[in-house]
Amino acid sequence: MLMGVLVWLPIIVTIWAIGYIIDVADHLITILPARLQPQALFGYKIHGLGILIAMVVVFFTGLMAANMLGRRIIAVWDALLGHIPVVKSIYSGVKKVSESLLSDSRQSFKTPVLVPFPQANIWTIGFVSGHIPNEINSTLPHHFGNDSSEDYIPIYVPTTPNPTGGYYIMVHHNDVHEIDMSVDDALKYVISLGMVQPDEQKHPTLHEIFSHKTSKTH
Repeated sequence: MLMGVLVWLPIIVTIWAIGYIIDVADHLITILPARLQPQALFGYKIHGLGILIAMVVVFFTGLMAANMLGRRIIAVWDALLGHIPVVKSIYSGVKKVSESLLSDSRQSFKTPVLVPFPQANIWTIGFVSGHIPNEINSTLPHHFGNDSSEDYIPIYVPTTPNPTGGYYIMVHHNDVHEIDMSVDDALKYVISLGMVQPDEQKHPTLHEIFSHKTSKTH
């Protein structure tokens, strides 16, 4: 029975998730005029048509945004939403996060590390993320010479089993310990509550990543 559950559970959850996405996308068809909806054109509902339309709309939106005219239109749209109270906070926040995660120039998670959290002698997995702004870095206490830019490292600590929620903390580099593990393996380990073990292979270290970043800057 246990082996049967282990076989069928991921299959059922995957089918349910895909079906839910398709069902939500099918509701997008309701924004079309009644005479253009599948029921009016073909006499019956076509499941999955909504997600196909959504993919086409997203694709052509990307094509438009990749040229000069499209970028100007998007800039005007951003400026318009940027003047609406409440809306500008939500829109700009989501836009910046999505750009950092999905764009080619993103500064996504660099490497998994161990950090003391939520207190000393209690350790958790975190991910080096982005960089600390100068306005914040200048107010942090520094005790190791004049070069304060490397004293603290920005870390994202995900929650378990839902890694989309978590904490963004700034940890002194002496308290950050590298893990010889890829970002994907570390996320799987966190999401699975430690039951999915990482693959045994060599991954770039924190020093190698920041050295490569410094060399690119120069």
